[in-house]
Amino acid sequence: MKHTFSLLVENTFGAFDRVATLFSAKGFNLHSISIGETEIRDISRMTIVISGEAKVVEQAEKQLNRLVDTVKVVDLTKSQRVERELALISVNYKRRSLEEIKNICDVFRGKVVDINNKTITLEVTGPPAKMEAIVNVLSPFGIIEMARSGTVALKRGEQQKAPQKEYLHSN
Repeated sequence: MKHTFSLLVENTFGAFDRVATLFSAKGFNLHSISIGETEIRDISRMTIVISGEAKVVEQAEKQLNRLVDTVKVVDLTKSQRVERELALISVNYKRRSLEEIKNICDVFRGKVVDINNKTITLEVTGPPAKMEAIVNVLSPFGIIEMARSGTVALKRGEQQKAPQKEYLHSN
């Protein structure tokens, strides 16, 4: 089973490296990791998706909480949440398949971001399952290259708490 963690970490040199090293050193099965700024200037949010049995996931959460730069760790797995990914997908096309690929892009609410005489590059955003679905549909055309951002996630609506710095440090 996949588990989604949201980490708030201090914006310090090496914070990302310490998290990545933790996962590689402990042999945790990491599916995706993404990091970006938050509404608080000196805090970043990491979204980490891992898989494993309950004991392994519990160990990962404990290890994340022990890291020096960690401000807060939240397991979003059982929470109502909003999850999104971004995918850029370059596909081979022939004249007769171009309209079909554009129609697939429209169905997935994507957009064409680059096109030349042989390839078309699509941008698609949505939940991870949507990314898997479009990859499956486009595969027969010949995916040349793909880049996926990894999952970013937040709790839904009223589950969110005021993001005050004092609150964050109170664990």
